[in-house]
Amino acid sequence: MIELDGSRVETALPGKQGRLVFAYLAVNPRRPVPRDELMTALWPDALPPAASSSLSAVLSRLRRVLGPDRLAGRDSCELWLPSDTLVDVESALRFVHLAESMLAAGRYAEAWWAAATPMYVSARTFLPGHEGGWIDDWRRELEEVHLRAVEVYTTASLRIGGGEIVQAARLGRELVAEAPYRESGYRLLMKALAAQGNIAEALRVYEELRFRLADELGADPSPATQSVHRRLLNSDLLAE
Repeated sequence: MIELDGSRVETALPGKQGRLVFAYLAVNPRRPVPRDELMTALWPDALPPAASSSLSAVLSRLRRVLGPDRLAGRDSCELWLPSDTLVDVESALRFVHLAESMLAAGRYAEAWWAAATPMYVSARTFLPGHEGGWIDDWRRELEEVHLRAVEVYTTASLRIGGGEIVQAARLGRELVAEAPYRESGYRLLMKALAAQGNIAEALRVYEELRFRLADELGADPSPATQSVHRRLLNSDLLAE
């Protein structure tokens, strides 16, 4: 969704190329973007004949939609948006850092709240229906942001307790499914199951990880994960 001055304008953007140029400038804020860079973003495999004039036509149509004061420059272009503009991917990056800082400071309710924005923003596919190297880079970065945000949200849910334990267990399973070699997800799932009193199920999760690592990587779980396993065996995790 693109909203300017209270009105949605995404359908007014000039086709696929107009949406790509707008998106590229939006995720590269506060700097002039050279025309060559824009052309590479539009045509990553090979520039078509008359690429420069084609880009000029796209920029001209974009200016008619956005207004000349919002799209500045000729040899390079810069998108000027109001200071309170929200670009969702920028918000995801900013809020995941904030959430991790809150969690480290023991401010669990605030971390839980802050993690929600990057968790839901990064769950959506970046520019669906479009392909390109810079798009792939953003998708990979947002996949990592999603995992980090879910980890914070799950950890905060465990610390808050109560009804959030069920949510923590659900998200722990999501982490394991999305990143089956990321041990932090297994640790969170084991802790959530233990908090529900499901020690046997938590131990089964550990064995699942141990067999996966041994069979596919010839490795053992990390010391941090083994520590959680020992505490499960001693029922220490129930005290958290």
